[in-house]
Amino acid sequence: MPEYEETLKRSSEDTEGLRTLMAELGFAGSDLKTVSFQVDPVYESVQDEHHNYKQQFVGYQFTHVCKVKFDSDNTLLGKVLYGLANASVSPQFVIGYTVKDTEEAKNALLGKAVADAKAKAQVLAQAAGVTLKDIQKIDYSWGELDLEVNPMGRMTLAKSCAVANSYDMNIEPDDIQVSDTVTVEWEIEG
Repeated sequence: MPEYEETLKRSSEDTEGLRTLMAELGFAGSDLKTVSFQVDPVYESVQDEHHNYKQQFVGYQFTHVCKVKFDSDNTLLGKVLYGLANASVSPQFVIGYTVKDTEEAKNALLGKAVADAKAKAQVLAQAAGVTLKDIQKIDYSWGELDLEVNPMGRMTLAKSCAVANSYDMNIEPDDIQVSDTVTVEWEIEG
């Protein structure tokens, strides 16, 4: 779009259209959350009379990344995808699955990592003929865990002329595979 203000207006209209669609599907207006928003200038390469290419400003484009969360429900997912395919806008989207309680999942992972470290330390201590005593130190990696799986890449749906008001979805996400590192040092007696 050539004008900045027109681009902002279009963004607002498109977002309101998505909010309306989500409301029709039973979501609250506040369920559609903004992750990021930006308006960028757009240029295209044009050739001048000397056959040199230069960048020419052609307008602005907006990127408004939103998310809506709901429990894994293929029927609702089919309705959302059908709604997006028949909406006045054609958004690109990604379907992602994650765990419901990320803190609980991270804590369970840490507990398993420490239990695994202890089991391996006991095997090593027994093989070395020593006894594990008190823990002297525990170090944790504090890395960020990716607790999401995206079974499909970025998608844009073609406009549908189907009679039904939903797609029959049968998506079963893969297990989320994560690992973390815990280093435990024990005193040994031997």
